[in-house]
Amino acid sequence: MSSQPLYRRVADVLRNEIGAGVFPPGGRLPSERDLCDRFDASRNTVRAGLNVLVAEGLISASQGLGYEVRSHEVFNLNASRFENLTFPQNGDAYSTDVALAGRRPHQEFRVEMQPASALVAEQLRVEEGATTVLRFCHRYVDGVPWSTQATNYPMWLVEMAPRLAEPGDIAEGTTRYLAGLGAEQVGYFDDIATRMPTPDEARLLQIGPGVPVLVWVRTGYSEDKPIRCTITTFRGDLNHMNYEIGNLAAREGKS
Repeated sequence: MSSQPLYRRVADVLRNEIGAGVFPPGGRLPSERDLCDRFDASRNTVRAGLNVLVAEGLISASQGLGYEVRSHEVFNLNASRFENLTFPQNGDAYSTDVALAGRRPHQEFRVEMQPASALVAEQLRVEEGATTVLRFCHRYVDGVPWSTQATNYPMWLVEMAPRLAEPGDIAEGTTRYLAGLGAEQVGYFDDIATRMPTPDEARLLQIGPGVPVLVWVRTGYSEDKPIRCTITTFRGDLNHMNYEIGNLAAREGKS
């Protein structure tokens, strides 16, 4: 006889059935009463098992509606091509990538002066608390919150590129705009980490319990200095990131 607690067995069985498609994305699980009968368990035991799956981000609970399998229509982002000036774009990089994937982009902007945090100051090589211009984007794919992007620019750059401080979108994207003014981004450094969301991030991205965020910090450089620090926060359940490095002829079957 298994020593595993019964609520864990409830969670394991339902998790396997979700993975096998018995309960598809958007579908509802049986009622708590039906699960009690199936597993010969108390309602508290069944509820504990369901809460394990809620915490894992596999299902969501709605008052009066029971439990629903979360939909995970993942977006694939190629981080090597993102913002690449040699890659054909229709608008900025985000709109281009989302549209090319057959999905619908939408984003909301705000622009403000902001003191540099310790992280931003380190990346931009300015004093902590120094004034920077923040361009903040709240981005959606098919109407679903996808990411937030916070890009800070040093004031010396804003003086030569005043549109950075103006509200609203820069249609061609800031990377192309800056390149046209002689501040071309010739390289970038990426730092990627996962963690649980802050309450504000969970609200903006509509993240349920148990879903982490992927935090992507990209610092862009001109020939001699950093020109921006971009912190993008993705929903961990809806995003997949990849890179292309080196000669990939063999991968494309061209070797």
